[in-house]
This record gives sequence, structure tokens and C-alpha cells, in this order.
Amino acid sequence: MRIGVPKETKTLEGRVALVPAAAGDLVKRGHEVWLEQGAGLKSGFADEQYTRLGVKIAADAAALYEKGQMIVKVKEPIAGDLQHLRKDHLLFCYLHLAAEPALTKRLLDIGLTGIAFETVELANGELPLLAPMSVIAGTLATQVGTHLLHQPMGGKGKMLGGLSATERGRVVVFGAGKAGGAAATLAAAAGANVTVFEMRHDRMDEMRRLGNNVTALYPYHDVVAKEVASADLVVGAVLVTGARAPHVMDREMLKGMEPGSVLVDIAIDQGGCFETSRPTNWKEPTYVEEGVTHFCVTNMPGAVPQTSSQAICAAILPWVNRLAAGDGWRKDAALVKGINVENGAIVHPALHGMNL
Repeated sequence: MRIGVPKETKTLEGRVALVPAAAGDLVKRGHEVWLEQGAGLKSGFADEQYTRLGVKIAADAAALYEKGQMIVKVKEPIAGDLQHLRKDHLLFCYLHLAAEPALTKRLLDIGLTGIAFETVELANGELPLLAPMSVIAGTLATQVGTHLLHQPMGGKGKMLGGLSATERGRVVVFGAGKAGGAAATLAAAAGANVTVFEMRHDRMDEMRRLGNNVTALYPYHDVVAKEVASADLVVGAVLVTGARAPHVMDREMLKGMEPGSVLVDIAIDQGGCFETSRPTNWKEPTYVEEGVTHFCVTNMPGAVPQTSSQAICAAILPWVNRLAAGDGWRKDAALVKGINVENGAIVHPALHGMNL
């Protein structure tokens, strides 16, 4: 199969879907791998590292998409990509269509088969292609939130961990999956008092084991409002596979927070889990509502592209191999669950009923 890896076009997105070693493995399996010129540079991978392993270089996006039968990229296609996609393409990337009705309609009009990383689902409910980026996003959420609390950044001027004779910072995390768990782990290690809202008891137990400065609670409305009001940093990491994220915090709760506090919405790719969330990018990452700084960047892991590219590539390569081997992949239940759109129709059940 001819596999095409285009350059990512989202604002300040530096990841590449296949690192050189992975692309080389695919070549050894008999596949023809094409890379758009310069696609790996922001991740630290020069074209020469690919070509010495047998990868071919396409001069531009038009040539890349023309060559490729399967298009493997990181983020969802945007304007520059959509003009090159064809009905016969097999598109394998993050799609997050629940929050993107316009993109969904374009893909339906094109008629291609779109398999989303975030909806490839194992029998036990795990999402193996979402997990590594979730961990990175969760870690970045606490790192970025800590920075935004600094007074020169418009924050209240508070250190999360505090020190002797000072108060510890207070962090609230919604969701204790991969992203929320990573955010809570770093915040706890920094010395903050952390409250994690979660509905699953096994995850609550896991959060409590992080340390005596971590409390895990069920998200009763009044309890959420009380904890949010005293929080310095709130991280949203709520996920419903393939569906739009539910709102776990409304504007009235936001009004109860101290000015200079920070919200980080990891769920923004799926529409956001705070009422006041709206998508931002790394060029203009924040805005202020009710005196509270909001960080809602839709491609958080793109800020650390070398780490992120290595992590996502290791996760997706076995699945790329299956897809490239022929139609036998349709017997793989996990990949079938990953299909979002095909032949001009919505396939994934979480997307049914979208207002297009």
C-alpha cells in the first residue's frame, strides 16, 4: 500500500504521525511510504533520516495526497488538507468530529473512510491511541496552569506547592482517566491539595493512592461548586468516547472563583467540559472570563512534538500495519469501532443525530 504522511497544518502544530524508524519498518514490510517535504522537522526529524530508510519525499501537499492511498496524520484535516482528500482515501488520524459538524459534513461529501485514533476501542473499553496524548495533555495542563498562576501572566501569584508559612495551592480535576490522572499526579507531586471528581470507584481509589494531599469525590453539584470556589487551578478532563464532552462546570460556578484563577480544558477537542470554554490555539492560547484565565488549546501535545510524535507513533504503528495489509482489518473489532465516516455516511454511534 502507498502510505502518505502529510505536514501538519494546524497552528503551531509540530507533530508528525510517523517517525523515521517507524516509516522504515513499513518500507521493509513492502509498503511505499511518502512523506511531505519537511513534515518531520519540528519534531526533530530531517527528510534525510527518512530517505535513508527508503521513504520517498513529496514536494508539497498536493503531491503527497496524490500518491497516498492511506493518509496517516496526527490532527484532523483543515482547509489546506481537505482540498486534497479523495473518496478512495483511507484517513487515519485524530478527528474529534463530535465538536466539528462542518468538518463532518465535508468528510461525508468527500465520501472517504475516516478512522479516528480516539475511537479505536479495545474490548475492555480502553482507547489505546488516545492514551499517550491524554497523558501528555494532562501533564501539560498542570505545567501550563502553574505558569498561568504567575502574576506576570495575569494569575493570582500563587505557587501550587506553597512552602513553610504559606498555604498550599488548591487544584480541582474533573475526571481520573489518563489525562485527569496525569494532571492530578503532577499537581500532587508539586505539593498542592488536589481534589479529583470521578464517578468510578476504582479510579477514585487510584487517585487516593497518589498521596494524603489528594481527595477523590463523587461530582455532586453542590460539592463541585464548593470545591471550585476555593480552587486556584481547575482542570477539565472528562471523556465520553466519540461524543461531545458534557459540561461539568457552569458560568455561575466560575463567578464564584477568585480573580486570577486558571481553568485548563483538556476536553476542548470534544467541545469542552466548561460552559465558558471555546477553542484556542498555541499562538493565542488564553482568554479571560469572569476574571478567570481560560486555556483551551485544541492540540496541547503539539507543543512538545518530539516527545508526542515518538509516543503517538509507537501507539499507532501496529494499527497502521493492520490497515495497510488489506481489507482483513475489517475483522478487527477495535478498528471497526474506530470508523467515524464511510461512503458518505456517519458510522460511529456517538455521532448519530449531529446537526449538520
